[in-house]
Amino acid sequence: QVQLVESGGGLVQPGGSLRLSCAASGSIFSSYVVGWYRQAPGKQRELVATIIPPGRTNYADSVKGRFTISRDNANNTMHLQMNSLKPEDTAMYYCKAARGFYNYWGQGTQVTVSS
Repeated sequence: QVQLVESGGGLVQPGGSLRLSCAASGSIFSSYVVGWYRQAPGKQRELVATIIPPGRTNYADSVKGRFTISRDNANNTMHLQMNSLKPEDTAMYYCKAARGFYNYWGQGTQVTVSS
């Protein structure tokens, strides 16, 4: 069983930055498809960014050029650097790891962008 724990969320003003982290209980990031998703109130969960082994990244159009996904295999962590944040980025952010039939989710971390 893989456990994922997110951290780094918080309240930030528009134009600000946050760095989210996702810590895994095992060495999975090099072999799993990993990514960040978000869900705003009243909306469906949506993909933000993913890393597909060995290292291809993919971003939602709404965050391209502002967000950067990365992973640290040695420390079993994944990050999402979020710059130029907008109010519409406000959501609960979740990390996910998937391989074959297995899908693991973290508990989420709240990001609120407001002045």
